Amino acid sequence: MSAIPASVRIVEVAPRDGLQNEKTIIPAAVKIELINRLSDCGLQTIEATSFVSPRWIPQLADAEEVYAGFTRKPGVDYPALVPNLRGYERAHAAGVTSIAVFTAASEAFNRRNINATIDESIERFRPVLERAKADGVPVRGYVSTVLGCPYQGEVPLADVVRVAKRLYELGCREISLGDTIGVGTPLKARAMLKAVAQEVPMDALAVHFHDTYDQALANILVCLEEGVQVVDSAVSGTGGCPYAQGATGNVASEDVAYMLQGMGIETGVDLDKLIETGHWLAKQLGKPTSSRVTRARMGI
Repeated sequence: MSAIPASVRIVEVAPRDGLQNEKTIIPAAVKIELINRLSDCGLQTIEATSFVSPRWIPQLADAEEVYAGFTRKPGVDYPALVPNLRGYERAHAAGVTSIAVFTAASEAFNRRNINATIDESIERFRPVLERAKADGVPVRGYVSTVLGCPYQGEVPLADVVRVAKRLYELGCREISLGDTIGVGTPLKARAMLKAVAQEVPMDALAVHFHDTYDQALANILVCLEEGVQVVDSAVSGTGGCPYAQGATGNVASEDVAYMLQGMGIETGVDLDKLIETGHWLAKQLGKPTSSRVTRARMGI
């Protein structure tokens, strides 16, 4: 247990990854208020939106409006996801100061998701990384399907390691390892993280678990024991994947914050405000929160 870090940075992904799969279009005003509320919770990183083509993700067609609408709080990073150079140019024009790019460890998932092989997807955002470097814009890299794929099933660890290492070598300062369909269990999560950490420094790694089988907190715990210090989550447990049938939401930020604070790990997060925000968002979406902490505190 000595490897458990004294502090952990929670990367809040609800405004982008959490909302992108909602079937009913969420008004920009609601997204803006969500980001402002999250900013007041003490979070250091809030992924605000994605500058992807509206044809692919209609829910995020209002990226420019959202990014211009929220109040930026000093010391808080508001990255945006970009799929290609065109997306980067839109984001840069909107004032985005840090970005994320994405690929998968599964060839089958990449072909279904973005109609490209892994190598082709990386070639697409190579110019993005070059431009971002020239502009002094830090880049985060997402690797999805690290513990399983809805199309090919098992994903070899060697593929996860290869993709993560390549993103790091290309200039991504942080690599988020995503269990997109939430099939991972603790020993598999530990083995995956340890394998990647042999090629990418642990302090450059983050974990991103979906909670399909209620394994996310257990998976996070074993990764903390290996020394990971960055955890992705979404308030109210929002999310899912538009290209992964049956994938449920991200692990709820409220539940992650509760666990970390109960372990004496510093997060900088005001748990009460986070619970209030999760409860508010669930009401906006017209669905129950998946956060056990919020349900217990709110008596719902």
